[in-house]
Amino acid sequence: MSRHRLSKRGRYIAWGTAGAAVLAGAGITAQTSMAATSWPAQKTYTGRAFDTCTAPSLAAMKAWGTTFYGAAAVYVGGKNRGCNQPNLTASWVKSVSAAGWKLIPLYVGAQPPCQTSANHERFTASTAASVGAANAKDAVAKAAALGMKPGSPVYLDMEAYDITNKACNDAVLTYVRSFSKTLRAKTYRGGYYGFSSSSAKAIATATNRTDLPGNLWYALWDKKNTTTTDWPWDKKLYTDHSRAHQYMVNSKETRGGYTITVDRDAWDAPVAIVG
Repeated sequence: MSRHRLSKRGRYIAWGTAGAAVLAGAGITAQTSMAATSWPAQKTYTGRAFDTCTAPSLAAMKAWGTTFYGAAAVYVGGKNRGCNQPNLTASWVKSVSAAGWKLIPLYVGAQPPCQTSANHERFTASTAASVGAANAKDAVAKAAALGMKPGSPVYLDMEAYDITNKACNDAVLTYVRSFSKTLRAKTYRGGYYGFSSSSAKAIATATNRTDLPGNLWYALWDKKNTTTTDWPWDKKLYTDHSRAHQYMVNSKETRGGYTITVDRDAWDAPVAIVG
């Protein structure tokens, strides 16, 4: 995400030069391998959302209200998470949810071996499956500790990488499949954030769709608040309330006396189940 792991300039360079992406199927059908009756009903939000590096204060969230944005993405964990989260507690989650906000759990897991940016955690071809499973277990633990219940999605943040590097791309797919499969085993829905030119493209165009996440959040900074008209892949993919689009970054906005720099998202996908 912009500023969250790379500088704005770095993100644009990566976005323009990488070339991959990731995700799978449509909604619950694509990611529920166990009986549907064992899953809580999906909580879906359709409308504008924002993401920002550090979860805003409770006062700021209440001041912003939900008339323009109705949902906010929060970084629940991951060794590559770019910002501290002093506000992000179970009490904060409960309070902002009571104020009407929908929350989008985002996890910055291990990153690919061919990625050029600095990372605190990477996987390799040989460790991709084990690291993916371990990251997913940690993501579930972190989300649950915040009061985000089973049935909630967790969106895996995969930054840009060279998807033309087959060995690297294969390792990413192994990691993502392991992450998603482990989430499902714990009754959390799989989601994925990536760039339309690289990390999201890898999944959206994968011919083998086994165990890929069921919800795709793609970064395409065209300033278009839509999840349909600029969808760059097979129109039949992710049609069951399974898409989100990061369409603008680094937007400095003041609402109710509080100024926050956010990325704007068009949302039509699952959000956390709280309370």
